[in-house]
This record gives sequence, structure tokens and C-alpha cells, in this order.
Amino acid sequence: MIKKVNPETVHETAGYSHVTISEVGRLAHLAGQCPLDLSGQVVGAAGDYTAQTDQVIANCLAVLTAAGATPADVVRSVIYVVSPDSGVLAQVWDQLNASALAPAFTTASTLVGVASLGYRGQLVEVDLTAALR
Repeated sequence: MIKKVNPETVHETAGYSHVTISEVGRLAHLAGQCPLDLSGQVVGAAGDYTAQTDQVIANCLAVLTAAGATPADVVRSVIYVVSPDSGVLAQVWDQLNASALAPAFTTASTLVGVASLGYRGQLVEVDLTAALR
């Protein structure tokens, strides 16, 4: 069972929960999912946040499935976006929340603008933790 809590004494959120409590005994800690295709190449032209986010979504769904989990089983997410522009971060957040991965972002979630990520040209990465039933 996963319980989501938003205390009345803390600000309202943009769809995530301030606290996520998992009663489940096992967790799957998934590696940060990058916008890499099967050949290991970063997808999208330079600056293409949309294509990269689409690939990250596909990769997240694949690794969740491999772990025996679904987006609804995610108890923690961290989203990294290479940009100092809050509008770009919001664009990525909105795209994630309009996808099949959206239930993952209703739990404890953090969205961070960063200076760079591990692969040349990489703009987006998503790190997930899921409770296994």
C-alpha cells in the first residue's frame, strides 16, 4: 500500500505529494533514465527537450516493467533538466505528467534544473524508486 500525504500546514503542490509512505517491504531503486535509444545514442537534435523527454518516458516505462512495477508503484522521483529557465522545467514537467508515466509524479517528487548531465547533449534524466508488491 502507498499512502500520499499533503499536510494542510504546507503549500499546495503542482500535482506531487509532500510525503509518500510505502507499507510495502521491497523497493526497486532504478538507475537514472537517460534519453538514450537502443544503440546508446542521445536522441533528438540539440536543444530538443521534447524528443529527449519522450525517450526518457519510454525508458522509464521499460525499466519499471522489468522490475515488475508500474508508474503507480513509484514512491519517489527526481527529474533533472539542463536549464536555468523555470519555463523549460515546467515544459518537461507538463510533458511527463501528460504521459503514461504520469502516476509516478503524484508521489514525492523533485524537479531540478542542473548545469549538465552525464552524456554529451543530454538534457533530461529521471530517477525513480518503486515499491514492489
